[in-house]
Amino acid sequence: MRMAVLPARGGSKRIPRKNIRPFCGMPMIAWPIRTARESGLFDRIIVSTDDAEVAEIAREHGVEAPFRRPASLADDHTGTIAVIAHATRWALDEGWPVTEVCCVYPTAPMIVPADLSEALRILQTGYWDFVFAATDFPAPIFRAFRHTEAGGIEMFWPEHFNTRSQDLPRALHDAGQFYWGRAEAWLSAETLFGPRTAPLIIPRWRVQDIDTPEDWRRAEALFRALGEGAGR
Repeated sequence: MRMAVLPARGGSKRIPRKNIRPFCGMPMIAWPIRTARESGLFDRIIVSTDDAEVAEIAREHGVEAPFRRPASLADDHTGTIAVIAHATRWALDEGWPVTEVCCVYPTAPMIVPADLSEALRILQTGYWDFVFAATDFPAPIFRAFRHTEAGGIEMFWPEHFNTRSQDLPRALHDAGQFYWGRAEAWLSAETLFGPRTAPLIIPRWRVQDIDTPEDWRRAEALFRALGEGAGR
């Protein structure tokens, strides 16, 4: 049995009520819910939330919110692993024969079904515990610098000042969209980024973090430009 879990707590400091704030005509969470449903990959889709309004909106869009997430797992410091492990334990205790669990972020409107499907295929090759969406940085991180207190700059890796960009390793970062994992891996993992985790590399133009109001405006513009979902 395959289960999707959308971890959607009620609080958000930088963008209040971010998970259910209107985004291009629907509550933000409705877009990844729609993608998860359209993918046809999941036997159950649930929302893990501490908030009654979030739960109600999730149900209005056709998925379950079968429990209230404990307050201890709904603060600013709770990590993804703890939240998905809690939902996985709950499902197993209910007798659901869960084998694979996908964490689908509720603020990732540009997830597409094809990516969820391909990541599952990779997971099912047998070796991996987790598969997640990643993309590459637009500039070489090994030539990055910081702004010093004196007002100048300082390279993080000055040894690469003269290294050609094409001679530097390709660096990836989390796309912040979804993580597929085996149920037992969610229950035992200490990190998502280890030797038994594989990336599904997606193009940068389908990736946008949404942490600030400026990010939100950029994401809406990109979403509309890509035709509500970039590949549905």
